Amino acid sequence: MLGNYLEHLFKYYITTLIKRGIKVKSNINTEVTDIKVTDQLSYQIITDTDDYHNADIVILCTGHHWPKTYEDQVSDWYDSPYPPSKFNSPFNGSVAIRGSSLTAVDVVKTLARINGSFLAEEDGQLSYQLNPQSLQFKMTLFSTGGFLPALRFHSDGEAYSSSWVMSLKDIYEYKNNNNGFVDLDYVFDLNFKQALKLKDPGFYDKIKDLSLEAFVEEMMSLRQDLDSFELFKAEYREAEKSIRRRQSVSWKEALAAFSYAMNYPAKHFSAEDMIRLRKSMLPLISVIIASLPQSSYREMMALYEKGVLDLVQVDKESFVIPNGKEGAIYNYTSVDNQRIEGKYPLYIDAVGQQAFNWGDLPFEGLKQKNMLSPAYLDFKDNQNALELLNETENQVYQGYNDNYYLRLPGLKINDYFQALNAYGQIINNLYIMAVPFIGGLNPDYSGLDFCDTAAERIIHSISEYFDPGYQSPSNEKAS
Repeated sequence: MLGNYLEHLFKYYITTLIKRGIKVKSNINTEVTDIKVTDQLSYQIITDTDDYHNADIVILCTGHHWPKTYEDQVSDWYDSPYPPSKFNSPFNGSVAIRGSSLTAVDVVKTLARINGSFLAEEDGQLSYQLNPQSLQFKMTLFSTGGFLPALRFHSDGEAYSSSWVMSLKDIYEYKNNNNGFVDLDYVFDLNFKQALKLKDPGFYDKIKDLSLEAFVEEMMSLRQDLDSFELFKAEYREAEKSIRRRQSVSWKEALAAFSYAMNYPAKHFSAEDMIRLRKSMLPLISVIIASLPQSSYREMMALYEKGVLDLVQVDKESFVIPNGKEGAIYNYTSVDNQRIEGKYPLYIDAVGQQAFNWGDLPFEGLKQKNMLSPAYLDFKDNQNALELLNETENQVYQGYNDNYYLRLPGLKINDYFQALNAYGQIINNLYIMAVPFIGGLNPDYSGLDFCDTAAERIIHSISEYFDPGYQSPSNEKAS
């Protein structure tokens, strides 16, 4: 439904532009094989039909991408669940699903319908019945966090608001007064604690003196004390009460606002703060912001109670390899410190979109002439960088003049999603909006709210490119 809706809007806007006398050319079913930079710093778009198109401005919005490792080489190995149409026949065996968030839920629901059916009971609950040809069918989710997604609850406020975001004026004023960085603790207080103070003063009083790390530990400890599916039940009861009483779960709503708002100052964090954010806050956000519908909860519980769905928590060093020419072997250490090699005739990687790096960009022409740079952030203190230098999980590099920086996934972009080259210079007519290449500097890039704000900023910047006298509604200059 959402795809049909968006396609309808896409066609509507194209029709509107044509009616206003703007020429629009849409090349569907056309692969762009390269984007070449001319001597005049404009572009040639090369396609698989050997046609090329000239462009003054390029906006790279190629969306999600799921690269293949063993899919198509190893039978019943899938590097992603998309498109779900590739799962179209029953499977009478054990299935390993890597991940336990929304993408994994998509997989579970798809396979469940292929191999059985949900039945409505007299008490309103669901039960699950396997098809005769799928009596050995069972799915196991593998998760490093060990959590299922949080459930949708009643929301009191706007879906999002641009007023939550620090303006560029605020960002640069703060940086000028704080050694060139925006402080994560300041953003946490501004966009989470202060929002919570207005929504739920009682809860605010309980956490107002907690650091970001202490708050995350407090929230996670409440979850870690329960079995994954028992916690799932508790989340459901809380969400149902929220919807029935039309009362928001205030801290979760405030966290959703923080998740949206932090993307914009994040490009101005220090490397130390970005490491803190990725280590502590993002794991909590990834669980809480998922917002699984209540109907999906009932289906997941029906599968669990039937014994065809389970969740296993694994260590971060866990890995999966092909089991010869068919299926996979899942290698992990269990929570009780047992080393396990589990064999599964069907394996599906459902951890969602992973970030790409500079070398993964499919357009060789954009890699030339120093057009693009890997994403990075500077350290406040070189001593902190030296202490992390040998840790493989933190990509710390030494730059010029003995300064250190943290390499992040994706490409270096500014506040208007314009590409920055290796020297930090803005490429005025090249915009990066492709999900796999912006995740490093935008910690939580999911959701239509983020897309809308990103698009608005890009359009304001392009308007200024064509008309230097242009003033955006927020009165913020693009460069």
